[in-house]
Amino acid sequence: MILGRKTLFGTVRSSSRCLRAPRRIFAVPSHVRSAHATAVPPTWRPSSALDEWVQREARPISLRRLTFFGRTLTEARLIDSANYCRLELPTRIAHRLRDIQTLPYVVVANPHLAHVYELYLRAFERFRRIPEIRSLEDNDKYCKVLEETLKEHATVIPRLAIGVLEVRGLMKPEETDKFMNTMLRSRISRRVIAEQHLALTETFNSPWHFPHAQPVHDPNAEAVGEIFLRCNAKEIVERCGKTTQELVKRAYGSHLAIPEIQVRGHLDATFPYILSHLEYIVGELLRNSIQAVIEQRKFKDAVPPPIEVLICETAQHVIIRISDQGGGIPTEVLPHLWSFSKGPRRERRLENLARVPRLLGTMQELQIPGDQSQDVHKKHGKKSKYSDSSQHHGSLFTLTSRPPDLRLGIGLPMSRVYSEYWAGSLEIHSLEGFGVDAFLQISKLGNKNERLTTRATMDAV
Repeated sequence: MILGRKTLFGTVRSSSRCLRAPRRIFAVPSHVRSAHATAVPPTWRPSSALDEWVQREARPISLRRLTFFGRTLTEARLIDSANYCRLELPTRIAHRLRDIQTLPYVVVANPHLAHVYELYLRAFERFRRIPEIRSLEDNDKYCKVLEETLKEHATVIPRLAIGVLEVRGLMKPEETDKFMNTMLRSRISRRVIAEQHLALTETFNSPWHFPHAQPVHDPNAEAVGEIFLRCNAKEIVERCGKTTQELVKRAYGSHLAIPEIQVRGHLDATFPYILSHLEYIVGELLRNSIQAVIEQRKFKDAVPPPIEVLICETAQHVIIRISDQGGGIPTEVLPHLWSFSKGPRRERRLENLARVPRLLGTMQELQIPGDQSQDVHKKHGKKSKYSDSSQHHGSLFTLTSRPPDLRLGIGLPMSRVYSEYWAGSLEIHSLEGFGVDAFLQISKLGNKNERLTTRATMDAV
């Protein structure tokens, strides 16, 4: 029997044990090992509970719905948000566990994929046992579980990326890429839900928040939880560009001329977005363009041509075009631009991924090692309006710094997953011998639901 009550997120259902006969989950042989990792293989477990949760459908959300829900934050709404997370997270994890179970045995035996499976299984068992949250004290305990799980899962992306590269040849590349895209999209969705709730809890507990006061919509509010209400495209490009330029300068030497970044077009264009998503995409695109220009003209004395950024605003979208004169994309790489498993340079990608212990997909991964500028600004009260909005709850603090020579080969496909998550798009056009145009399209209104791979669509495969 499933009981329910309605909230802004839809009907919140309470779980009941399913009386199906238990199924057996695969076991991975202990002798299977990789040169890049040592993973503890999953053990045999009954999965009647997993059968129950897999039958549930994920309930998609939009930026607008999250914003409206969090703007007037009361104790009841915070508890509703917690219970939405409490049921939604194990549901979405259950779908991904079932996806892994359907992979060929020899693929699942890969220690990296086995490690991810074990992480997900532990998180599923942990989350599904949490009782209904009825008080602020219950919510505080739940938030601690969320924070711990977010930190534990910081290794998932490099593990998945290494795994799909190592099992190349055991699955069709199209199937491997589809699996990887599904896993990443679901991972983004879970982090959005968890980090938004943690951010709302932080807001509710802050000294300036008055939960019993008359609800007021602040038209000047800049953020609701993790959602920045008025991301300015020009400012984001300039911030990401400055960080990337400094990182490249440190890697190649201060004597080398770094391409200038010129921004033009609709410079006042704003839109609601999760800042860390946007920073990751823009940071990766600028990083690729700057490096391409430098390496194309590395042994020439000429001043490098600028990176040109054009911002276009329409009624429904904001489009950011990033153009460089870096010589274009090599012909052998171009057909595999969006693939996680295909293409040349496999061994180099494996070596580089093995050097990245954590990868969360945020701009902070481009941060300059030892850069104390953020702390200095905070000390003197000089804080950018963007400075705190993507640094909640530790999961975005403990990030690795990637020097330019650490090429992972997953930046573009990951950027496309992030851009398509909120119904946007990312396209690359290369003119061989000249340069590249990257087109990032963003939904301006924030009213599009997250793009999820549902159980029904997976069952149809």
